[in-house]
Amino acid sequence: MSNVITFTPARRRSRAQNLRALVAGLAQGRRAQGDVYWLKENAEVLGMLTATKAAMSAGDLAPYAEFYDTLEDRLQFFPQYYRFFLSICLDLEDLGMDGHKGKALCQWVADAGLVKAELSDLQRAEAHRLLARRGVCAPRAAEVVRGRLRRFAERAGTFALPNKKAAYELTHIVFYLSDYGKRDAQLSAGILTSLHFAGVLAYLDQNHDLLAEVCTALQLTGNTPSPIWTQAVAEAHALILPVSGVPEYPRQDAFHSYLVTGWAQAIQGYTSFEVQVPEGTLYFESKVPQGGALRSLSQCLYDLGPKRSESWPNMRAQVMPWLDRQSQHVLEQAEASTPHFAAFFESFARANNEHVAKAG
Repeated sequence: MSNVITFTPARRRSRAQNLRALVAGLAQGRRAQGDVYWLKENAEVLGMLTATKAAMSAGDLAPYAEFYDTLEDRLQFFPQYYRFFLSICLDLEDLGMDGHKGKALCQWVADAGLVKAELSDLQRAEAHRLLARRGVCAPRAAEVVRGRLRRFAERAGTFALPNKKAAYELTHIVFYLSDYGKRDAQLSAGILTSLHFAGVLAYLDQNHDLLAEVCTALQLTGNTPSPIWTQAVAEAHALILPVSGVPEYPRQDAFHSYLVTGWAQAIQGYTSFEVQVPEGTLYFESKVPQGGALRSLSQCLYDLGPKRSESWPNMRAQVMPWLDRQSQHVLEQAEASTPHFAAFFESFARANNEHVAKAG
């Protein structure tokens, strides 16, 4: 006599169920509610849900009810975080939270002059966008800020050199200029070139987080990202896993990469957020292989010294043998990903920079 044991496979969650579990996990338990890391992560996930027009019910947003109820007190006591508070408030309301605090909070921020306390044009642009969502506008001031941001973004050479801060600022400039795809950003050829340069660098570095943001910035402005880039983003998203049961986790895990790679997939109509999100304390574990070519390519060019040239066709034969096979493959893919690669290399090579005078 034999015993046959039948296992019933676990029922696969839908994308909508995964998003509900993600919201609950981020809103409760992962970090202390109101902590600056909590504010950042929850503002990011709610912003993504709003930008992708995710269908959320009042029940889905219930984990934020207590936070929403105390927003006035939090904003009054922690005005330095006003952009987080406004972003979370407006997104909750736009996603279906029962309440209408956004207009009054925006007016309070404007009356308090909090935008004037910003040192960065990028932060001013974000603030102007948030206030405008509830009709609290300063059109002339906002346009002056956008003009300066456009001039920064049009200097493509900035984005041909490794500078993650500048590259992330570029993608966010495009997000704000386009209001996350709601209006024509009227990107100049210079800004589009800057995005391509930033994308090449991100691909060379195998920085899928930044690459996803570049793809999203292009997509939101009616431009088509390189299929080489979008494939890399899709593969990375599938290899970032939400897990639970980690009692202590570092301040920085792969949450942001999980979010932005999924967002990039979603706005292109591809599969995203399909991996089951467990209950409990969430930790985002990346199984994405490492192996970019940026560091070795930079070292090769530096070692060539005065022998390096700004011409990629001339340099290609010298550079490729210097790299290991994985780096060669990444570089070949980067080269094939955009018609702007040769122009990118002209700046990246730094062959025509004037020599810095050496002290005696």
